[in-house]
Amino acid sequence: MSDRYLIINADDFGMCNASVKAVSDLFKNEKSSLTSSTIMMPCQWSKAACKFAKENPQFAIGTHLTFTSEWGSFRWAPVNQEKTASLRDEEGYMWHESVDVEKHADLEEVAGEIRAQVELSKKLGLTPSHLDNHMGSLYGIETGRFELLLKTLDVCAEYGLPFRLPRYLPPEMATNSTLEIKIDFEALNAAYAQVIGYADMKGVALPDYLIPNEWDGKDFRGYEDFKEYIYELYKSFPNGITETYMHPAVECDELKSITGCWHRRVWEYKILNDPATRQHIEANGIKLITYRDLAEMRK
Repeated sequence: MSDRYLIINADDFGMCNASVKAVSDLFKNEKSSLTSSTIMMPCQWSKAACKFAKENPQFAIGTHLTFTSEWGSFRWAPVNQEKTASLRDEEGYMWHESVDVEKHADLEEVAGEIRAQVELSKKLGLTPSHLDNHMGSLYGIETGRFELLLKTLDVCAEYGLPFRLPRYLPPEMATNSTLEIKIDFEALNAAYAQVIGYADMKGVALPDYLIPNEWDGKDFRGYEDFKEYIYELYKSFPNGITETYMHPAVECDELKSITGCWHRRVWEYKILNDPATRQHIEANGIKLITYRDLAEMRK
């Protein structure tokens, strides 16, 4: 049996139609390397994503707890219609940045919105396999407000669902630009053991590591350069259960109107859809698993 296990999660399922097409294609392709995904319930294409999940219950699809609305003109608001004042900016949408969530969010309104997003996903036919968090807005890593994370773990325990929270934080994670840890890493580590202990006490299943690919600070010359970087990154994953995530989307005018960095999402779709990626992972002795597998392994 392999000592290295890997979950590859497609974040932002349902953010736009381009994401629905990409994630659906990846799940249908038995040679892709995608194993799990999470749906953004406040977004307009979440209904289509839930419909796919309902029609394909064999796939491990969860809820991407969303508390930020980061784009300039493509915005969304909380699912809860009441008691969400602390979760909204001056325009009535969710805050642009995670730091604003940490500064303003009321804990009970956060818990209520988490439940509202999960319940809406279930109403639309999803049986969530796990929960994770868009842009890390509930982790406390911007200002050290870890009570947001503890409240999130409370709700995960209520639903009996795994959560994207790594058990271990190796030093290289301090400089991972995708994770965007803003507080002092030593201070984070000092508090982290208590957070993990709390998750264990609540019975919330967790991966061992969370290692996403980086974009900031890396000057990729093109897709092949990015692919080479990803393959080297995956080779380096440690023993245990690692999660990495991507944001796959198909190239189209819709995606290009949302973000100027659209090509990143298209590259991620392309690399996950390439049979060579799965072959590379397996050739390096890494076993691909889903979040449902993780839940069973942690029992």
